[in-house]
Amino acid sequence: MAGHSKFKNIMHRKGAQDKKRAKLFSRLIREISVASKIGGEDPDANPRLRAAVNNALSSNMSKDSINKAIKKNSTGSESELIEIIYEGFGPNGVAIIIESLTDNKNRSASEIRSTFSKFNGNLGITGCVRHNFDKVGIINYPINIDDYNNFFEYCASLDVEDINENDDVLEVITKLETFHDVLLNLEKKYSPPKFSSIEWRPSNIIDIENEDQAKQLLVLLDKLEDLDDVQSVTSNFNIDENLMDRLI
Repeated sequence: MAGHSKFKNIMHRKGAQDKKRAKLFSRLIREISVASKIGGEDPDANPRLRAAVNNALSSNMSKDSINKAIKKNSTGSESELIEIIYEGFGPNGVAIIIESLTDNKNRSASEIRSTFSKFNGNLGITGCVRHNFDKVGIINYPINIDDYNNFFEYCASLDVEDINENDDVLEVITKLETFHDVLLNLEKKYSPPKFSSIEWRPSNIIDIENEDQAKQLLVLLDKLEDLDDVQSVTSNFNIDENLMDRLI
């Protein structure tokens, strides 16, 4: 298990699935609302909103709920949400980036700082860990979307950075600046993806071999992800599969 983000892994985490589904929907709604405010209400002209809507549809959110989320900020019915990025460290120096959407930055900072302190981490200053990550576009399709060679050749023609085969998913990685164009071209040829997003991708990985440190790290990440204002948590760790099996 390598460094991860909430949107990508939420369905695979341990715990009550109903609770996680509700939290996922809440975060998708906030992302749609903010994306529409920043870039406009037309998904075709707003790549961030387009990705958020696709993710919501893939998660079986109703179109009515999606449309209400798009209208939230334009109607002034909701408190203004602020995007804030926090950076910190977990056990063994693992780097952690937290993306939050909040209507109260003091509350958000206090909760995140407290969580780091209680669960063997340290909240750092802005810029202290982001040099360990690159921001990239991620587009996921089911592995049976097409013959692999055909899919690979088409993606290569779009000048993507990489294609990874993970379980039942083909993960297309793009440069940040080409994400929207690649997403549009893939949708035209195939269909909307299972998932698409701009993410922090670790440029270096820290292996966690000590079982106690691994436990502490996973608890810290879970606690951060459970905070209401947190949208995503990304880190640069790797835990051997055998050790991970023992932990979960």
